[in-house]
Amino acid sequence: MKITVRRYMHNDDATLSKVELDGEFFCYGLEDQPQPDGVKIPNETRIPAGTYDIKFRKAGGMYQKYMTRDWCKEWFEGHLHMQDVPNFTWIYCHPGNTNDHTSGCLLIGKTRNEDEFTIGSSRACYTDFCRIVYPHVWADDLQIEYIDEDGGYNG
Repeated sequence: MKITVRRYMHNDDATLSKVELDGEFFCYGLEDQPQPDGVKIPNETRIPAGTYDIKFRKAGGMYQKYMTRDWCKEWFEGHLHMQDVPNFTWIYCHPGNTNDHTSGCLLIGKTRNEDEFTIGSSRACYTDFCRIVYPHVWADDLQIEYIDEDGGYNG
């Protein structure tokens, strides 16, 4: 299975995208902003466009928190962890609504506000998303492709 993140709009703080599963629109995404000349600023830079494998990460403090959260503890098996992202570590897909929640990760939601660069219904979206993609992680058959349709670092 392939997840495609089509980045279509950004400002000085965040990037909005449309997220597809095998070519079909599924939800909206929110990430950090691009940086001039591609220079990475920690917690303020989206990852480079490209294609990355996704595997589970079942360790760390964030994993432990999710294992005990009421809204996901029944089904959560691990974070969707993007592999081998140049100059980045611990890049996940997870719920959140604003740029403050990203730290380089992809947030997903069922709704978006283009004026405020926020997304909504994120937990419900993440739940539905994980139920679809988890079997592909188990089968070692999940990739994510980020495409800069917003002009990227030059936009």
